[in-house]
Amino acid sequence: MEEKRIVLSTRERPELSKWIPLSFQHVFAMFGATVLVPILTGLSISAALFTAGTGTLIYILITGARVPAFLGSSFAFIPALIGIGSTYGVPYAMGGAVAAGLFYLVIAGTIKASGLSWIKRALPPVVIGSVIIVIGLNLAPTAMGMAMNDTAGNYSLVSLSIAVVTLAVTVIANIFLVGFFSTIPILIGLVSGYLFTLIMGFITPAYALIDFSIVRDAAWFGLPQFQLPKFNIVAIVTFIIVSLATVAEHLGDTITLGNVVGQDFTTDPGLHRTLAGDGIATAWAAFWGGPPNTTYGENIGVMAITRVYSVWVIGGAAVFATLLSFFPKFGALIQTIPTPVIGGISMLLFGIIASSGLRNLVESGVDYQDKRNLTISSVILVIGIGGGLLAFPLGHSVEFQMGGVALATFVGILLNLVIPKSMP
Repeated sequence: MEEKRIVLSTRERPELSKWIPLSFQHVFAMFGATVLVPILTGLSISAALFTAGTGTLIYILITGARVPAFLGSSFAFIPALIGIGSTYGVPYAMGGAVAAGLFYLVIAGTIKASGLSWIKRALPPVVIGSVIIVIGLNLAPTAMGMAMNDTAGNYSLVSLSIAVVTLAVTVIANIFLVGFFSTIPILIGLVSGYLFTLIMGFITPAYALIDFSIVRDAAWFGLPQFQLPKFNIVAIVTFIIVSLATVAEHLGDTITLGNVVGQDFTTDPGLHRTLAGDGIATAWAAFWGGPPNTTYGENIGVMAITRVYSVWVIGGAAVFATLLSFFPKFGALIQTIPTPVIGGISMLLFGIIASSGLRNLVESGVDYQDKRNLTISSVILVIGIGGGLLAFPLGHSVEFQMGGVALATFVGILLNLVIPKSMP
């Protein structure tokens, strides 16, 4: 029954007239987070776009074009990027990130040799469903912050109004439009929110949130600002330790994506292939001076809403992201999209991810009369949504951090292995 509702399956290629807007929809979804990481860490935005696009294409190649995942800048490595970068220099931080990506390959090889039986024992539906809920709701404060606050972080009724209009149009487009327009509700909502913001600023200049000066000042064409890596043992060890958390995050994202699409990507093409793709894309990104990559929940949310799972569409988005890195003016135009517009869309995207976790629990028949299931799920939800954090210093102003999704996944696996299945 679910299969009939799919608009485009993973291997289907849309016609060009539909392919372009479907791919651009994913570019808009990933853009904000992808450029935010280089802004926070002092890296090049153009390099981040280039490595996100080319890294996604590498991932698609390694996974045999079976997994529709977009890879963008990872937030998990921000503390290590800042710490190593400020202590030794940015090139050494990039060297550490290259090592982390290659370490993924070691884990991928171990998984291929040992098989998946241990993963299925460690990740029953009660753990998987709860982690997926955490992935969606962990992003909820970010969505609401973008929707309600101004640039200074203060509550703004103007921002909320823009977010509500954007959300309303997106919901209406998603539910009531038919044909091709039903597959691009995010794009429709984004354009509508943008136009509403322009009109509001034209009527009341005090409410103008769109500044075209960055578009005017940006060049039409320019090469990305690449930066080659350097290596030392401290940076390598630091990033490898941090990557233990991002591997857990990768596992959760892969399971979530599979749940949305309706396929088990841990089996086909295999977790070793998805992890290897993520690792090589991360090493590739860092080699050119871009932030390490990770699969993006925003793009998973787009697929969940549109039911367009085509790898061709994701590949098209990757090509557009790569091209944007060579045309700063177009990248600057996308940067003018007001934060409340992205916030309004994110309210739906992140909620859809959490809802897919609930669906997983219901369809798997998880019994919450069972105290074991209730305990495991409760702890995962509180740690993941409550901001649980495990941190300890590694030296040289750098510390290891595992929090949010990664920590909730780790604790859920541990509880599932430790708590006996037969409880009084």
